[in-house]
Amino acid sequence: MKCWIILAGLLTLGVSVEAHFANGIKIGEVDQNSAKVWTRLTQNPVSNGDGVRFEKTKKHVVPASMQLPKGKVLADMEGAVPGAPGEVRIVWQIKGEIPHSSDWIKADSGSDFTACFDLEELEPSTTYLIKVEDRTGTSFAGSFKTAPMAETREPVAFAVVTGQDYPRRDDPKGHKIYSQMQRLDLDFFVHTGDIEYYDKAEPYATSLEFARFKMARVYGLPNLVGFHRNMVSYFIKDDHDTTKNDAWPEQHYGELTWQQGLEIFREHFPVLEKNYRTIRWGKDLQIWLVEGRDFRSPNTLADGPEKTIWGKEQKEWFFRTVGASDATFKILISPTPIVGPDRSNKNDNHANEGFMHEGDEIRTFIASQKNMFVACGDRH
Repeated sequence: MKCWIILAGLLTLGVSVEAHFANGIKIGEVDQNSAKVWTRLTQNPVSNGDGVRFEKTKKHVVPASMQLPKGKVLADMEGAVPGAPGEVRIVWQIKGEIPHSSDWIKADSGSDFTACFDLEELEPSTTYLIKVEDRTGTSFAGSFKTAPMAETREPVAFAVVTGQDYPRRDDPKGHKIYSQMQRLDLDFFVHTGDIEYYDKAEPYATSLEFARFKMARVYGLPNLVGFHRNMVSYFIKDDHDTTKNDAWPEQHYGELTWQQGLEIFREHFPVLEKNYRTIRWGKDLQIWLVEGRDFRSPNTLADGPEKTIWGKEQKEWFFRTVGASDATFKILISPTPIVGPDRSNKNDNHANEGFMHEGDEIRTFIASQKNMFVACGDRH
């Protein structure tokens, strides 16, 4: 009872319990004049590296309640990054100039303790220093550079990756490629999806709680935290980080619903509500990032003019904006193949017979463009 009285008093006085930033920050949707910065309040400064490991199993769908060892909760498990309630804000500035600060944003269990800030009225080709902080003064700093104007000609370097999974990482600190990419002086980075595999073991993310656990766990790894604190990033989701393999709208995975899968992605990444977009990076480069899950037809439908992966609105947007671009090089970055061949047993992408009509339409259009290329994510 004495402990309860003390806590109640702290809450009444508006005193915050100290929180941390074990998941760091993610800097997304950067263009010439704006950016989104994501963060998450956590109970501890680092993930639970000494936690209990999940047991390996070959079963494909295991209820969440059956995957925890007796007497354990998710916070006890290896890699856990339990969230903490509180308020967070962002401070940003050009080096040597007066800093700006946002309003305080509440981070609570409803959003898995995440917060995302929209920075507007930024200057092009400019480096910004940023810092997220909570009410108690705990902070996490980073930086990013905005895109150059369309008439500016300058070199550009970027990386595109696909697929990652906590149990299958090649280093205890996180995938080694992140440390390598930090040495490349990249202007930006694109992740094309399968950022986590909800339908792979250790654990199977068959519930909202377990899916959130897996997403926070992989982004609590030191190599990923260190990489993203100073990197402009664009994120696309695919099937495994929505619900399950080859998923289309309204397909559940255990207790994890389609809508929850969409919400978790928006919770954990600085992205748009309709997550297809184009970014101009100087005179010579424009990229297009497409959404391949939200608008698609069921894979089981017969192919034809009405069967789609992109949906009518996104496809019209793509044709229109590509046609209007005067960039020297145009690059479509897709989570799934546009050009085949693909595995003969697949029926989930534009390189498969099941989506041949729309695939031919898109390939014909791309072939008509000068200097247009495709960067593909989950190539089988």
